[in-house]
Amino acid sequence: MQSFVGLIGTVLQLVIWAVIINAILSWLIAFGVVNMSNRFVYTVNDTLNRLTNPMLAPIRRFMPNLGGVDISPLVLILLLIFAQSLLVEYLG
Repeated sequence: MQSFVGLIGTVLQLVIWAVIINAILSWLIAFGVVNMSNRFVYTVNDTLNRLTNPMLAPIRRFMPNLGGVDISPLVLILLLIFAQSLLVEYLG
């Protein structure tokens, strides 16, 4: 059971990193630091969006409009950290 908890914890940590990298990449694209016409940047952005958007979409529906500031990645990261701590506390 402990190895299963470790696996789930690792997956949650990878999802947290994917959300962080996706947020940073979206800022870099918005400010013109990286170019979306680069195939590698496009592929990484597309992959991260496909991984994180299904988790971010329900949060975005309930978040108020903050004038162009999207804090749904922060909310998702906090929820994932909470899930990790619950996992370790009750099953670890």
